[in-house]
Amino acid sequence: MDSSVVSVINLSAYAIYFMLPAYLANVTALAFGGGKPLDFNHEFRDGRRILGDGVTWRGTLIGTLIGTTVGLIQGIITGNVIQGILLGLCLGGGALIGDACGSFIKRRLKLQRGKPAPILDQLDFVVGALVFASLIIPIPFEMIVIILVISVFLHLGANIIAYLLGLKNVWY
Repeated sequence: MDSSVVSVINLSAYAIYFMLPAYLANVTALAFGGGKPLDFNHEFRDGRRILGDGVTWRGTLIGTLIGTTVGLIQGIITGNVIQGILLGLCLGGGALIGDACGSFIKRRLKLQRGKPAPILDQLDFVVGALVFASLIIPIPFEMIVIILVISVFLHLGANIIAYLLGLKNVWY
């Protein structure tokens, strides 16, 4: 096999491993969300909700905790527990802040909860995670590109599976 192909495969596998705290925080927030909305039902100056009912305190806290825990486990594996915890916190919490920013944008665009916003729906949490993680370590440009591409497909695939299992009402 060509060494450049092997290099892309290795970088792709590492990208998924690196992003696990963000991916698992995002799915956990969805699975265990509910309860009090993060925006406390407040409206923005345009008269629409700031974030909406889909972004909750419980989902945000549990998702961030799961992301941090995954980072801890990765830190134990790599022998750098402090960095693992910090990266897990930044990737997990950053993913959920990015997702909340996506909800904010969707509300400003007058999109209702659950309505599609292609690319924004797939990448808001990824961008948030990468921004926060970059406060801890530098992330090479080629890794960012691979993460963005992989994340689009992983997100769509996960949503299709959740739809087929009856966990979501829409496939996107």
